Amino acid sequence: MRDVRPSPIAGQWYVANARRLAATVDGYLTAAPPRALDGAMVAVMAPHAGHRYSGAVAGHAFAAARGLAPDLVAIVGPMHAPARGAVLTSAHDAYETPLGAVAVDGDARRALDGAFARELGAGLTPVRNDEEHSVEIELPFLQRALTGAWRLLPVMVRDRRREVARALGTALASTLRGRPALLVASTDLSHYYPQAQAHRLDAELLSRVEAFDPDAVLLAEDEGVGEACGIGALAAVLWAARELGASRVRVLEYATSGDASGDYERVVGYAAAVVTRPST
Repeated sequence: MRDVRPSPIAGQWYVANARRLAATVDGYLTAAPPRALDGAMVAVMAPHAGHRYSGAVAGHAFAAARGLAPDLVAIVGPMHAPARGAVLTSAHDAYETPLGAVAVDGDARRALDGAFARELGAGLTPVRNDEEHSVEIELPFLQRALTGAWRLLPVMVRDRRREVARALGTALASTLRGRPALLVASTDLSHYYPQAQAHRLDAELLSRVEAFDPDAVLLAEDEGVGEACGIGALAAVLWAARELGASRVRVLEYATSGDASGDYERVVGYAAAVVTRPST
């Protein structure tokens, strides 16, 4: 792994000291109550704000995955910055965090690129030295929660149109089918509303997530009744999970940035959820 993407957010979005980071993440994981899942886990939904704001909520998602041993983890989040291409991936061989480097699965990246190109007519756009946090912020949780030598498939969605999310979902399912894998939908919910309004918007979106209806999730923004910065990524993961046999989404936890900061005037919503398929 000679070509490692250096972290642009360690020391800002989460602590840079490895020992303190491990202790902080372990604290979030341990604080989440044990969950009895009604099937095999296919995907989780987790927020991607700084750990001090959304770490407690993210802990619920990754605590549910604690002890799993996938060989591939596909993290699908938004690309917040202006960028070329509908869907992007890292051109690096690994992501650096204070807990160590996480190797990118080059074969899976190539397979997804080909599958997405077949679905949409254009493949993934590779980027180097990006500043995007939506993939990296989840890595310390995965590094502490999972076992075994898993590898990463990083995906960042810029184009939020339905046809892009649907094509990406199909391509992800094709890439992950038949191997032990975990999907992670990295998204926050409503942004910068008063607490009561955020609760209304987020409750509507999460009801559509729990209904396992990616079309309805995408329509929530068009209808002005719910929103998420990673709504395209979330819909793609729901479509992929459904094609991989999943049948249920369960929201585990919800909070806002105001619950962590005490400022309830302009909050960001966060949720943790799990997606399962019936055990065979």
